[in-house]
Amino acid sequence: MAEKTQKINKIKTEAVNKIKKIISGAKDLIFTDYRGIKVRQMTELRAKLHNENSRLRIIKNNYTKIAFNELSFPDASDFLFGPTAITIITKDTNAVAKILLAFTKDVPLKINGGIIDGKIYQKEEIIELSRLPSREVLLARLLYSLNAPATNLVYVQKAVIEKLVRTVKAIELEKEKQH
Repeated sequence: MAEKTQKINKIKTEAVNKIKKIISGAKDLIFTDYRGIKVRQMTELRAKLHNENSRLRIIKNNYTKIAFNELSFPDASDFLFGPTAITIITKDTNAVAKILLAFTKDVPLKINGGIIDGKIYQKEEIIELSRLPSREVLLARLLYSLNAPATNLVYVQKAVIEKLVRTVKAIELEKEKQH
């Protein structure tokens, strides 16, 4: 009997270590309930997430809780119930949240919450995150804002020079009329 217990514990330990390896490389995690999703829909979702350098994994909740505890992750027990799929994000969390939210409109996928930047995010916060513009758009807006004063200065200087040229031209035309 003791040999059987040792085998089971070894299998569990290996499973937890595998989960730790999978999630330790993640930037962020989003937890979803995938009840009622067809295999074709799950495959489509995985393909879209793969394009964003993310993976959707179905991992046993108890083992995940143990792995989170051993890795000192925040307690995500509230999200680890029932059939849970974990989206492992390595790059742009915003883009992944947009994909997941879009899928919730067409299939019975439910966002439970997530761990983003080491903090617990509730479902509503994940939804708000998905509504933000992408990182590239935000950077473009920032650069435009930083560049705007210099651009405006150039336009003002150009307008002054153009006004001077038009004034000189008007004076020239006026003198030609007088002669």
